Amino acid sequence: MQVITSKDNEIIKNIRKLKEKKYRDLNNEYIVEGLKLIEEAIEENVKIKKIVICEECLKDDCMDQKILYKISKYDCIYVSSKIFGLLTDVVNPQGMLAIIEKESTEDKINFAEDIIVVLDGIQDPGNLGTILRTVDSVGLSQIILSKTSVDAYNPKVVRSTMGAIFRVKIIEAEDLSQTLKNMKKHKFKVVATSLAGAESLYDMDYNKKVIVIGNEAKGVSKEILEVSDSRVKIPMLGKTESLNASIATGVILYEYVRRKVTKI
Repeated sequence: MQVITSKDNEIIKNIRKLKEKKYRDLNNEYIVEGLKLIEEAIEENVKIKKIVICEECLKDDCMDQKILYKISKYDCIYVSSKIFGLLTDVVNPQGMLAIIEKESTEDKINFAEDIIVVLDGIQDPGNLGTILRTVDSVGLSQIILSKTSVDAYNPKVVRSTMGAIFRVKIIEAEDLSQTLKNMKKHKFKVVATSLAGAESLYDMDYNKKVIVIGNEAKGVSKEILEVSDSRVKIPMLGKTESLNASIATGVILYEYVRRKVTKI
């Protein structure tokens, strides 16, 4: 077994570059880290281009043999703990990461779903990851991001999705306003979330709706508000004026779930 120990190795240099968005875009690849995420990637038949394993983890016998058997079918490289430390984005790494090929973002929007979630300028990686996980949990298969949103393949986003990134199609809109206008041609209504919304989410019809979640600090942009057909708010009984973007998304989507399971 050959172990890479030099940071100047070309493979290592290329993997390190994937920490930056421009190289993730250029190579159409991203990093997933940790045993659970890699197992999920295998189960979901994601295209795994390479798996990197820390040599010391094998010596310490800290990896389950079943996992090692699964990953042995892929292109694996072994590195020293020092080199793995240069690749990892985790404080206490598990000693394994994988290079994944991105799903195509050119696929058409699936207009067969009841609702479609759109994110306008979401900046926090944890928020985006949690929203992707929530979208997956309610049975939706896609999400649309504005170009001003944080990169969905940021390592922090990927980790916080807990594997949902393998199941939810991520569509990046070059021009979100125009994308929404095109969606309206398919008989969808655009609903923007807003503290000044006239309609409560509990009064909203969840049939053929595009639900727009805005930036954490500024909310939905003025341009997108002008495109929207209506504005909804989450009723607040206490003194808090607004909710975290990912929590707000969860509240809205689980009202949709409530109606589905109770057949309202």
